[in-house]
Amino acid sequence: MSLLSVIGGLDPLAYTRHALHGEERIWVEKNCYIDLWIELLHAMRLEPLAMLPFTAAVDFEDDQWTFYKPSHEELRELYGVDVQELTVWRTLLEHVLEHTAAGRMVSTEADAFWLPDTAGTDYRRQHTKTTIVINEIDVEARTLRYFHNAGYYSLEGEDFVQTFRLDAAPDPAFMPLFAEFVRAEGIVRRPTEQLVALSLQLWQRHLQRIPATNPIPRFRKRFDGDLEHMQQRGLPYYHAWAFASIRQVGSAFELAALNLQWLGANGVANLERAADSCMEIATLNKAFILKAARAVNARRALDSAATFGAMEGAWERAISVLGERVGRERQLT
Repeated sequence: MSLLSVIGGLDPLAYTRHALHGEERIWVEKNCYIDLWIELLHAMRLEPLAMLPFTAAVDFEDDQWTFYKPSHEELRELYGVDVQELTVWRTLLEHVLEHTAAGRMVSTEADAFWLPDTAGTDYRRQHTKTTIVINEIDVEARTLRYFHNAGYYSLEGEDFVQTFRLDAAPDPAFMPLFAEFVRAEGIVRRPTEQLVALSLQLWQRHLQRIPATNPIPRFRKRFDGDLEHMQQRGLPYYHAWAFASIRQVGSAFELAALNLQWLGANGVANLERAADSCMEIATLNKAFILKAARAVNARRALDSAATFGAMEGAWERAISVLGERVGRERQLT
């Protein structure tokens, strides 16, 4: 049989997303890496909400908010899932076949131009780097089933050929894709109370990584300084700017809020104010990304003082409450 799969029984047409990717979410898609892990853990019948405290440590670094990702160490601590870098010294297809046959999923960079789930944005329109996790492959049928962004999808035919460069001539200048493999044979299915305790420990760890000063004023200063330049460059440039900044901070704090709500629903008291403050940051950024787009497109001024002021206050409240509740003293500035 040419069909190889790791998690059996998954049908892209019948796949149900985790609630973190529900249509009621403020930010349905977050970033390509965390979205993958939400759905991958969900497909393995593990609870991704437990891993999310790392999101609140995001910081603004000059031209972007940090691209938040779960650490391999914490994935192993929480779920027993082991992630290792895959050295791509052969063709990607050879590696995928070997590791899938051994029960390991392969996470790899891919070109969204050949991913049908990006229809309407990148598919057959523009070449964009993204990340997928390969769960099932059939070389003879030239079909692939994979996790990407907020769901589980399939591709076939020419998309399969191009994803694996099957018809490409040898090119010594082609740089191998970055890839990892996921070992799941050591999965630990913890009861909810254990996951809650471990998630609280992660909060204690990541509160040590919170920026020393409130990052929102730095974000405001950069936006105000970049607005005229974005208006000159147009909406495509703005959308790239916003993905690296507004979307990252907004989606990060929505995930932080949802983790805190999950902890509260499972017996951890006095987190409501922190959860509400994180969700306020998420909501404000969702409104702001649209307002800023209109300002860029119309080439008009945007008074962002009230929005940034509200975000700054919400960040301070969230960090203050978490410091008191979870156990870190903080000098707010």
